[in-house]
Amino acid sequence: MALTVRRRPGRAAAPLPAVPRQVLAMAAVLVLGSFMTVLDLTIVNVALPPLGSSFGSPLSVVQWVVTGYTLALAAVLPVTGWAVDRWGGRRVFLVSVALFTAGSGLCGVAWDAGSLIAFRVVQGAGGGLIVPVAMTLLLRAVPAERKGTAMAVLSVPVLIGPMAGPVLGGILTDALSWRWIFLVNLPVGALTLVLGARLVPGGDRDPVRRPLDLVGLLTLSPGLAALLYGLTVAGEGGSPVSPGALLPVLAGGALVAAFVVRALRADRGPRAGRPPLLDLRLFSRPAYGRAVAAMVPFSAAYFGLLMAVPLYWQQERGLSGTATGLLMAPQFLCSGTVMQLSGRIADRLPARRLALPGALLAASAYLAVALMAGGTGVPHGWVVAALGLLGVGVGLVNMPLMTAATRGLSGPETAGGTTALNVVSRLAAGAGTALFALLLSVTDGFGTTLLCGAGLMALTVLGVLRLPGEPS
Repeated sequence: MALTVRRRPGRAAAPLPAVPRQVLAMAAVLVLGSFMTVLDLTIVNVALPPLGSSFGSPLSVVQWVVTGYTLALAAVLPVTGWAVDRWGGRRVFLVSVALFTAGSGLCGVAWDAGSLIAFRVVQGAGGGLIVPVAMTLLLRAVPAERKGTAMAVLSVPVLIGPMAGPVLGGILTDALSWRWIFLVNLPVGALTLVLGARLVPGGDRDPVRRPLDLVGLLTLSPGLAALLYGLTVAGEGGSPVSPGALLPVLAGGALVAAFVVRALRADRGPRAGRPPLLDLRLFSRPAYGRAVAAMVPFSAAYFGLLMAVPLYWQQERGLSGTATGLLMAPQFLCSGTVMQLSGRIADRLPARRLALPGALLAASAYLAVALMAGGTGVPHGWVVAALGLLGVGVGLVNMPLMTAATRGLSGPETAGGTTALNVVSRLAAGAGTALFALLLSVTDGFGTTLLCGAGLMALTVLGVLRLPGEPS
């Protein structure tokens, strides 16, 4: 644990080490690549009806354009740490961007629903590696004291992309055609490849090439995919006990549990042959484990909100997809702006000092949104204002949690730690989205569903209270 030096009253704080200019240039490239993949999580949602009409397919089939992408993202996540150690972060990043860009181009020329779903899987396989690899590259490049700043930069796509997706998707679909929601990635992907080849440094490969944990890969990857698939089916069908939802959840849970048991029993000594795909013992560290635990209800509440609120504006208020996106813009502008500030402050303060007021504000604003959604005649402006306050709270919570989880990672731990962090976040986001979809189908409206989200954000407050009181 790093030694904490307390300042005497009246003495100025020691200046933080500067981030080199070449690292800032690399960060811009990593953000550009990450933004494409996160944007594609939601940009397709507004185009599902036109896709169904274009291909003459029912919504139940076209929905797999979204589901296939999500499952591919989850399936490739566990291999990220091993791939970075084996081939180097720069090479994995460029190959992933190339695969994602190629998949986008193929989606843009798809001739039926089946081909589009298949190409979305290709796109998701490339996209699933980009965000965790970008995190690994940047965290390895910055000083430990500036990891909050690094997380602030990289979290902009993760928080803003899902909200910007419906706006851009609606504009492109209305003005051009659904094909442009995929083709727009081609120039961005090409630019990322050109800049990445020049600005992302090589030579970051771990000198120890650990063998691939094949058994772990064959349990964890399909386990995550099965879990997310079952949760998605439960949300869409409105019944978590239907065979189509329950069986995948049980099978996925069993596979993930088998991986966990095997990983915890793995021999880590000098005679160890194949280290586990993810180092689960990182969760025993107070800062890492407690920060990741607090992120579970936080991610579930946040991504559930991203699914429910657009539906609220469209179904309850009768607004268009473009108008919905514009009304949600203040929320992601607030969260993005506050993230940049809180990430830099998190480099100096314990995570709990920022995350606690942020979680309290987010939970209170979430409750206000839920009460407004359950009522009638509430002006648009009041709901938008509450969502903006929620965005401020989200920005104050997310950065300290990410910083607390990653500050203690160094060297070979960085790739594995960021991979595990992304796996947990992806599962929590999928569970939250499925839970909100299920509640919307079985309850009396958006108010009850969003009250559940406020409860999840309240659990985040309890999780934040368990964070260490001093930087780790």
